[in-house]
Amino acid sequence: MPRWNYSVKLADEEKIAKAMVWDAPISYKKIVELARLLKGMKLEDAKKFLERVARGEEPVPFRRYSGKQAHHRGLADKYGWPAGRYPVKAAKILLKLLKNVENNAEVKGLDISKLKIIHIAVHKGITLKRWMPRAFGRSTPKFRKRSHIEVIVAEEE
Repeated sequence: MPRWNYSVKLADEEKIAKAMVWDAPISYKKIVELARLLKGMKLEDAKKFLERVARGEEPVPFRRYSGKQAHHRGLADKYGWPAGRYPVKAAKILLKLLKNVENNAEVKGLDISKLKIIHIAVHKGITLKRWMPRAFGRSTPKFRKRSHIEVIVAEEE
């Protein structure tokens, strides 16, 4: 059985709560753009934002992986970047992770209204490689990407 560790060590373990998801069935490219936006947000604001993204009401700016991305109204005004997408599946997975870390904080006795995301990291997971046979002896790749996500929240002073 593998041992999983967080990528950051924090000294004050009593005032933080942690959660992670391993082998989430989502592409690294989509989840990393969402994680970049969520870092530094309050937990309640992040959950409301992810619910809007999951409903398809608010686009997410794609900065690094922005080749051939459509421009959306309001993105340039709000984030200074016009290209974006609606990563619905990634938003749902991150929303479950934020609810998990909120429950972990509640068990530790932290004040949920003061929680802030101080660390969120995304790592590439394994790629499940499958090939679909086609006509005339050809084949098409059906690769499934996986991602590892970790989040740490702390109480604001």
